[in-house]
Amino acid sequence: MAMRTDGWSEGGRLLILLMAMLLVMSAIILAIAGSGVDGTRMLIRASARSSLLLFVAAFTASAIVRLRSTSATRWTIRNRRWLGLGFAFSHLIHLLAILWLFGAYGDRTPPPPIPTLVGGGIAYVFIALLAATSFDGAVRKLGAKNWQRLHKAGVWYIWLIFMVSYGGRAAIDPLYIPPALLLIAAAAVRFLPARRRANV
Repeated sequence: MAMRTDGWSEGGRLLILLMAMLLVMSAIILAIAGSGVDGTRMLIRASARSSLLLFVAAFTASAIVRLRSTSATRWTIRNRRWLGLGFAFSHLIHLLAILWLFGAYGDRTPPPPIPTLVGGGIAYVFIALLAATSFDGAVRKLGAKNWQRLHKAGVWYIWLIFMVSYGGRAAIDPLYIPPALLLIAAAAVRFLPARRRANV
């Protein structure tokens, strides 16, 4: 479902609030830890976590409201696109922090492997496409079926990149187990309503 202009009042305020919170978070981290290697790495980790939470909220919104319709789940589905745009903004901060780290401190920071660059780069292309096509006009231009294919492929690819990132780290660091489990649970939640509808 693309954005509707009548949701701008509530959704627009939500997006502005999310962006402000993300900017404040970034400013606090840089003020405390500085913009050197340690502070930049801290910002990269923090923005990755905020991106994960916003992504999961948007990713599971429609499935959760089908499983249990409450005022909270209806609010989430009503504001799903704004949560998605909040995720895109959070991951933009993440990208800028990564570019700053390797641009300013490349001599002290080994570059990531090529598969990571390629996989992450494709994810950012999808994020940009999903954000750019979140408006009603995109559905008319692409057609409903093409729009749905793009968004379905995009969100699942982004989920896969998150899963590879957190799942790989969880194997060696227990601190990454909760985010990996959250991603697995999010995928399961999206799958369950489809199975239930198929059995009706």
